[in-house]
Amino acid sequence: MKTLLGRRTRVLAATTATAGLVLLTACTSTDEGDGGASKTAAGGVELAKAGQLTTCTHLPYPPFQSEIDGKVQGFDVALIDLVAEDLDVKQAILDTPFENFKTGAFLNSGECDLAAAGMTITEERKKNVDFSDPYFNATQAVLVDKKAGVTSLADVKAKNVKLGAQAQTTGEDYVKKEGFDPVSFESSDAVLNGLRTGQVKAVVIDFPVVQGWLKDKATADAYEVVDNLDTGEQYGFTVKKGNTALRKAVNKALSDAKADGTYKKLYEQWIGPYDESAAEPSAT
Repeated sequence: MKTLLGRRTRVLAATTATAGLVLLTACTSTDEGDGGASKTAAGGVELAKAGQLTTCTHLPYPPFQSEIDGKVQGFDVALIDLVAEDLDVKQAILDTPFENFKTGAFLNSGECDLAAAGMTITEERKKNVDFSDPYFNATQAVLVDKKAGVTSLADVKAKNVKLGAQAQTTGEDYVKKEGFDPVSFESSDAVLNGLRTGQVKAVVIDFPVVQGWLKDKATADAYEVVDNLDTGEQYGFTVKKGNTALRKAVNKALSDAKADGTYKKLYEQWIGPYDESAAEPSAT
C-alpha cells in the first residue's frame, strides 16, 4: 500500500458501502460514526457527518482517483486527505455520477462536504458551486490509434476519423465546439476501452490521464499522442455555495502543501516529473 510523502503520513483503507458506493477511510484518532459527536470540525467547518470529511468523486479517473489494490487512491485523494488531517477527521469517499459535479446536487443535499474529481473551473459551474483555488493546470491530449494515420486533431477531422471523449467533460465540450460529434463514454477507462475495441480511432481527454495510460507498454505500442491542446483549464475542488469555512480550509491545505514540499512529492508520486508550470497555478 502506498503512503503519502513529506510531513504527513496516512494509511488508507477502502471498504464497500451501500448502493454501490465506494467508501474510503483514512485512519485517525477521531471516533467512528456520529455517535452523538459534534459535526463541527476544526476552524468551525460544518461537516455532513461527524468525524469525517465526505468527498464526492467519480471513478475511475487516474491518476487523480481510482481503485488500486482495492483502495481508492490518487492525487486528488492525497490532497483532500491533507484537508481532512487539518480538520482532525478522516476522509470518506463516495463514487457518484459526474454530471452531479456540475449541478452541486450531492453538496446541496448534504451527502458530501466537497467534490474532488479532476474538475475544471468554469464560469458555468461557478453558478452552482464554489471552487477552491486552482491546484492543477491541465491540457487536453489527442490520443490516436497508430494505425489511424492521423497527426493532429485537425487531421482527425479532415480524414473523418471517429473521435471519442468522456461525457460531461470540458474535453467533450471543446471538440463539439470544433465541429466534432464525438462518441461519449461514461468514464476515462471506458474511453480507453473504446480505443482498444475499435469503437473510435482517436480520443480527446486530459493529458495527465493519457500519461498514466502510456505507462503501460501495450498501450504505448498501439497508441500515441499527436496533439496537445492548451485550453487554459485549471482544476479546482468544489464546496456548496456559501461554504466559506470549508473552502478556506481547502485553500490553506493546498497552500501549506506547496510551501512545505508535500505538493511536489505527491505530484511526483501520482503524476510524474514535477512540472512547475502545471503545478503552480495562481489563485483565481
